[in-house]
Amino acid sequence: MLNGGLVSLQAVVDELKPSERKVATYILEHPEEVVKLSVQKLAELSGVSEATIIRLARSLNMKGYQELKLRIAGDLNKQTTLGSYQEIMMEGSVDSIMKAVSWNNIQSIQDTLSVLSSEEVERAAEALSRARKIDVYGVGASAVIAADIRQKFSRINLWCDAYSDFHAQLTSAVSLTERDVVIGISYSGQTEDVIQSLTEAKQQGATIISLTKFGPSPVAELADIRLFTSSVEKSIRSGAMASRIAQLNVIDILFMTMVSRQQDQVIPLLEKTRLAVSRTKRTPE
Repeated sequence: MLNGGLVSLQAVVDELKPSERKVATYILEHPEEVVKLSVQKLAELSGVSEATIIRLARSLNMKGYQELKLRIAGDLNKQTTLGSYQEIMMEGSVDSIMKAVSWNNIQSIQDTLSVLSSEEVERAAEALSRARKIDVYGVGASAVIAADIRQKFSRINLWCDAYSDFHAQLTSAVSLTERDVVIGISYSGQTEDVIQSLTEAKQQGATIISLTKFGPSPVAELADIRLFTSSVEKSIRSGAMASRIAQLNVIDILFMTMVSRQQDQVIPLLEKTRLAVSRTKRTPE
């Protein structure tokens, strides 16, 4: 069953134009009612035009209002609860912190599955598998994700470099060609260093893949292929942790998609690297 309608709306509601925000807010406040309404009736109740509702649905990467209703119904059927992330209380017990952090990570992964497009994952896997070279740009916390990508791709013999320094990103970007792929990582989609580096890479003809929170952003707008994670979590204390876990999960999905398409070539490489690393570990006496 389709789902993700409420998660998608919650992710972008604060960034919508006033008329679209008006109907999005109405939907979020009355989801059970909305799944029974025609577009005409929803327009009347929310005080917007039918065209505004259609634009809202399409801005969420949906075909129209009918798909939005189906996804909201799927959310309600799964008893999805928005805003269920738990605030991590610094004065709380270790047990309460363990449970809150773990719950938020689980929730972030579940919500991300609602906004991550399998078609875009497939396109990204194909582009990366064909690439001459892969650059990964991410600064701050996103540099951790970039390093994970580089480590994974090196195991299957792909030429992949990860750059967290702006000057290093630009230096590499100017040398790219149309045979190359760049992954730009920025949870907010607003990181200026990544935006400028992706702009340069795009000018050189490289294919751009973005990994950002769901919704419009400068980084996503530069991309040819867009991978999204959930952005429902807004807590300063737990947001960076939950978003990082969701991003790592997306990379695992992407990597396994690539491996599954090239098993004959890739499995021997993975086994070779596994054996090489195993020789560095002590065995029990």
